[in-house]
Amino acid sequence: MTRVAGIDCGTNSIRLLVADVDPETGELTELDRRMTIVRLGQGVDQTGRLAPEALERTFAACRAYAEVIEELGAEKLRFVATSASRDAENRDEFVDGVKAILGVEPEVISGDQEAAFSFTGATGELPAAEKYLVVDIGGGSTEFVTGDREVEAARSVDIGCVRLTERHVRHDPPTAEEVAAIRADVRAALDLAAETVPIGTAGTLVGLAGSVTTVAAIALGLPEYDSTKIHHARLSAAQVAEVTDRLLVSTHAERAGIPVIHPGRVDVIIAGALVLREIVERVGAHEVVVSEHDILDGIALSVA
Repeated sequence: MTRVAGIDCGTNSIRLLVADVDPETGELTELDRRMTIVRLGQGVDQTGRLAPEALERTFAACRAYAEVIEELGAEKLRFVATSASRDAENRDEFVDGVKAILGVEPEVISGDQEAAFSFTGATGELPAAEKYLVVDIGGGSTEFVTGDREVEAARSVDIGCVRLTERHVRHDPPTAEEVAAIRADVRAALDLAAETVPIGTAGTLVGLAGSVTTVAAIALGLPEYDSTKIHHARLSAAQVAEVTDRLLVSTHAERAGIPVIHPGRVDVIIAGALVLREIVERVGAHEVVVSEHDILDGIALSVA
């Protein structure tokens, strides 16, 4: 067994997984998994730059993660950065800061690489005979990837809960016009994704990341967030629509009162739910399989 650490730094959150991995079988034994909302992508869609306060929040999380990695004795570390750092003019500041704290240079990966990691992490425990469409709804981008055990096609498009919220939402709750603008962006992005990925042909739709798992937690009526109950839950298309409709008419205070919504997602969950709903409707899926295993697991497996 090899003890490894993987860090996934996205537009909204930074996450750590420390695990023992059997390189021969790909079996992963989780030792520590944690997430911090840092909103690295704050304002990137408008300014093209990472904000100083967003960088400092991210570096603070990196310092905390460095302590966990040392304490658990991980032999190898891989740090992967996604949408926000791809888009930023000053990403060198981010790279230099992370390297100074953790001793490794963050890999600012492409959308296709991100999709492949997500697919590997999400489908590792699922039946090999099926064909999957894996959808990873992030803060700045959403990845679409199809395949069974191997990736057949992948596409990353610039729709994410943070990007869409910052771009369109000015009222609480959002106006009908703001909702329509989000939906228009998502539908245009789905058209782009469909040029590369046959999004309507997969047998099983698998949804990843915080927007999806939060919608699942609400639909399941959980009193608190419980990843063991969310992992591999199956949400019907009707449940996705019902939760989205509920969120669309809720105020920030009302959403903050829902215990399963992380405080860092309260302002962006409406856009995330809309992305999920549009995907479910476009694909024509009767249900979505929710996975707590995602790009982070794919990163950890790649290290081993």
